[in-house]
Amino acid sequence: MTTIARTDTSLVGHWWWTVDRWLMVMIGLLIFVGGVMTLSASPAVAERIGFDTYHFVIRQLVFLPAGIMLMLGVSLLSPRSVCYLALLVMGGAIVLMVATLVIGMDVKGATRWIRFGSFALQPSEFVKPGFAVIAAWLFSRRRLDDRFPGYLLATGLFMLIAALLVLQPDIGMALVVSAVWAVQFFLAGLPMVLVFGLGFVFLGGSVSAYFMFDHVQVRIDRFFDPSLSEGYQVKRALEALQNGGLFGRGPGEGSVKEVLPDAHADFIFAVAAEEFGLIVCLALVLLFACIVLRGLSRAYRGGDLFVLVAVAGLMVQFALQAIINMASTLNMMPPKGMTLPFISYGGSSTIAIALGMGMVLALTRALPVDGNLGTPLGRRPL
Repeated sequence: MTTIARTDTSLVGHWWWTVDRWLMVMIGLLIFVGGVMTLSASPAVAERIGFDTYHFVIRQLVFLPAGIMLMLGVSLLSPRSVCYLALLVMGGAIVLMVATLVIGMDVKGATRWIRFGSFALQPSEFVKPGFAVIAAWLFSRRRLDDRFPGYLLATGLFMLIAALLVLQPDIGMALVVSAVWAVQFFLAGLPMVLVFGLGFVFLGGSVSAYFMFDHVQVRIDRFFDPSLSEGYQVKRALEALQNGGLFGRGPGEGSVKEVLPDAHADFIFAVAAEEFGLIVCLALVLLFACIVLRGLSRAYRGGDLFVLVAVAGLMVQFALQAIINMASTLNMMPPKGMTLPFISYGGSSTIAIALGMGMVLALTRALPVDGNLGTPLGRRPL
């Protein structure tokens, strides 16, 4: 039984009775699963590459609590404060993305990280939640004032971020940001003719990426020709799925983590399948789906266009990242180095996702509509 009374008007008391506690519980469960999977998958990887056995475990058990505190802190904010925070985060991330092109670490032909001591920061992870909120504000502001160039500003901002991602290059992240922008534009009232037009543009961009970037071409060729030796990780992941069966081989009993270079990161879903089985994997997929649907339904019930568009953008990021990671592991799409939210090892990813989920919790609190940020859904033209 909670000790916080409904009449408590303090910051924490007001937050407790307005925040979506069910959504918090589901996110907390996902974070718990992530901690368990890190304990299971990362020691073998650390030993294989010469680190201390619990190197990745210790680091991730720092990132996860930090992410939880950040998420809870951000969830206390008002929608206006979330906008200010998003602007600050996005602006800083864009500056660091530009810096990455000059002083960034070159890893497998891509410059996506900046090193600060023993920690490597990936700025593009933080530009996603910031962009989703700022673009939502621009789109919704345009609906309040036809003279405000919200559509043009949101599109220009998207093109800047997409260009920086392509220069790194990070085509997968660019596609995620493109999907966020397209979904938000559609919710804000994009005509169907332009919807189909954008679809053809994205299709053309994907085809162009195949011919422009060697690593994209290699991954797609590998996907359509499983006999290529480069598909080693995917082959081992599929074997792990078969070995796990319905109920798995038991915690710590899997062998795929001993041979997969990215068993603690991009292919951690394969470790989960081998050790915990198909049933647990399906439950994990269901948990992701429930988080997304709960956030979207809560935003829709709020009746504010800004909140709906912002939460939709944040949830599209979250869902796409999970889908891409799991689909790559299952050989349903060409592999893409993208972490499984809150499950895979990764400091930048964990903190950035926690920031995004904190924004979702803040925006979906039971607060009155702020007419200066969005517009009631009822006023939205057909």
